[in-house]
Amino acid sequence: MSHDQASYLELLARGAAAEVYDRPVLLARASGAGPETLAGLEHAKQLALRVRAELEGRRRREAELSALFETAHDLSGLRDLDAVLRAIVQRARSLLGTEVAYLSLNDPVAGDTYMRVTEGSVSARFQQLRLGMGEGLGGLVAQTARPYVTESYFDDERFQHTRAIDSGVRDEGLVAILGVPLSLGSQVIGVLFAADRRARVFEREQVALLGSLAAHAAVAIDTANLLAETRTALAELERANEIIRDHSAVIERASDVHDRLTELVLHGGGVHDVAGALSEILDGTVEFVDPAAPSLAALQLDGTDGHAIRDDDDWVAAVSAGGELLGALVLHGHPSLDPVDRRTLERAAMVTSLLLLARRSAGEAEQRVRGELLDDLLDSPGRDARLLRERAARLHADLDAPHVVLAARVDAHPTGDSAERATADRQRLASAAAHLAATRQGLAAAREGGAVLLLPIGPADSAADIARQTARQLGGTLREPVTVGASSTVQAPVTDRGAIATAYAEARRCVEALRLLHRSGEGAAAADLGFLGLLLADTRDIEGFVHRTLGPVADYDERRGTDLVRTLDAYFASGMSPARTKDALHVHVNTVAQRLERIGRLLGEDWQSPARALELQLALRLHAISAAVSR
Repeated sequence: MSHDQASYLELLARGAAAEVYDRPVLLARASGAGPETLAGLEHAKQLALRVRAELEGRRRREAELSALFETAHDLSGLRDLDAVLRAIVQRARSLLGTEVAYLSLNDPVAGDTYMRVTEGSVSARFQQLRLGMGEGLGGLVAQTARPYVTESYFDDERFQHTRAIDSGVRDEGLVAILGVPLSLGSQVIGVLFAADRRARVFEREQVALLGSLAAHAAVAIDTANLLAETRTALAELERANEIIRDHSAVIERASDVHDRLTELVLHGGGVHDVAGALSEILDGTVEFVDPAAPSLAALQLDGTDGHAIRDDDDWVAAVSAGGELLGALVLHGHPSLDPVDRRTLERAAMVTSLLLLARRSAGEAEQRVRGELLDDLLDSPGRDARLLRERAARLHADLDAPHVVLAARVDAHPTGDSAERATADRQRLASAAAHLAATRQGLAAAREGGAVLLLPIGPADSAADIARQTARQLGGTLREPVTVGASSTVQAPVTDRGAIATAYAEARRCVEALRLLHRSGEGAAAADLGFLGLLLADTRDIEGFVHRTLGPVADYDERRGTDLVRTLDAYFASGMSPARTKDALHVHVNTVAQRLERIGRLLGEDWQSPARALELQLALRLHAISAAVSR
C-alpha cells in the first residue's frame, strides 16, 4: 500500500468529511502521477468512502438505539414530565437530522390543540400556536391516528389549511413536515412532529423511529397522569392508610418491573428472556408468538397499538413498530388481570418491539455484508486475498476451506398475480438463504432472480447431499418448492480465482436441468443426473460416472471372478434378447438368465428401463474405452 493510499486510512481514523477524500487524488494528479497510480488511488478512495458510509450507518443505528434506551430509562425514573418530553423532542430532532421538532397536545377543555414542547423553533408566533381540532397536518394525523408526511406543506391539499396555521408555519419557514400520533388506546392525545425548512423525503425507518419516540412520549404522559391521579387519591384517602400503602406498593412494583425490563435489554437479553422475566413477574406463563401464527390472525391486533386485549382466559399484547405487526406476547391462564399487571404486559411488548427492531437492523446489515462479499468473489476474482480473508473472518467464514456453490430458484406461479407473487417469493428466498448461510458460516446473495449460496463442505459430505438438504430447508421456510443445484467442490475459494463464478455457472445448469426433467423442488448435483451430469459438470468426471452406474457389477466381477460386465454388454448388443446373447457368449441360455438375474439384484429392478438402460450402455462404452487406453 502506497503512502497516498494509506492516507485514506488516516482520513477514516479521524472521521474526515466526505469531500476531503478527493484531496489525495487531486494532489497526486497535480504532482504528475501516472494513470496506474491515479487508478489505484481512485479505487482506494471508493473503498474508503464505502467503509465510511458503513461506519456512519452503524453509528446512526447505535445512536437511535441508545436514544430509545435512554428514553426508556428517563421513563423509569420519571419525575418531571416536561423534562422527559423535551428530551424526547430533542432526540427526535437529532436522530432524524431535522431543523425543527415539536410536540402538540390536545386540550379537551378548550377543544383545541396547543404547542407543548418545541426544539429548534425561532418564531414566537409558531411556539404559541393553538389549533382548532381537525385543522392542519396535525389535525389529519389526529383524525386518522396514522403518521402523515408532506414534502411541501403549502402545496399539499390533503389537509385543511387555515390562516393562523399557515402564518405560523410560514414564519417558521417550514417546508417538509412529518407527524406521528401520540395515542393512548384508541384516543389520540397529541402529535409529535419533525420538520425541515427545505423539501426532503422521510424514509420508512425514520417514520418508525419517530413513532417509537411518540409511543414513549405517550407513555410518559400516561405515567404522569397516573402519578397525578395517585397523588389525588392519596390526598383524598388520608384516613385509609392500608389502601394508601397498597397503592404505593403497586406503583413501586410497576417501577421495579420497568427497571428490570430495561436492565434486561441493556445487558443484551433476547425476546425469550423478556418472556421468561415477565412469567416470573406476573406469576404465569408468557410466550412470544410469531406474527404468522393462526391464533393471532383471528384477533385482529392491528388497531390495538400495543394495548393488551383479553382472549378467553388469556391476555394478548401486540408487538409492533411503525404499523408493522412483529408478533405478540401472550399471558396464559389469567382471566382477571389488574391494571398494573396489564400495563406491565403492554410495556414488555414495547420493549420486545425495540429488541426485534434492533435484531432486524443488525441482521439486515450482516446480510448485506455477506451478500457483498459473495458478489465480490463472483464478479471480481482478482481482489486481494488477504482482504477477502479478513472480511470473511468477521463473518465467521473460512474461505480457505472447501466449499460448494448452490443456485436456488422458486418457480413462477401461473396465476394472474404471478409477477407480484414471484417478486415477493424472490425476496423471501433471498432472506431465507441469508439466514441459512449465517447459520452454516457461509455466504449468500440475491442473484438473477434467485439466490446463490457458498457453503462449507466437510470430508463426509457430498455436494448432492448439501443441495437436497438446502432445498428442504428453504422450501420449508418459504412453504414453496425451491429447486437447488450444486456445483463440484471448490477447494479454496479465496485463492482459486475464478472458480466461484465457474462453479456458480455449473450450479445454475443443474437447476435448469432439474426443471427440464420436471424435478422442481428438488436439490441435486451433476453426479445425481447420470450421463446428463457429464454434460453439465465442469469436471467431466467420467470415471466417477462409470463407477456410479456400473460399479456394483464390475466390483462383483472383480471379487468373484465372474463375467457379468461382458454379459451385460452382449445383452444390450443383442437387442436385449437372451437367446441372441447366449449365442454371442457361447453359453447356455439358462446361464444367461442366471447372470441377468444376478445383474438385476446388483443394479435394481429398474435396470432395464429406457433411462437406466441408456446410462448403462454409455457406461459400458466408457468402461471399455478406459480399459483399452489403460492397456
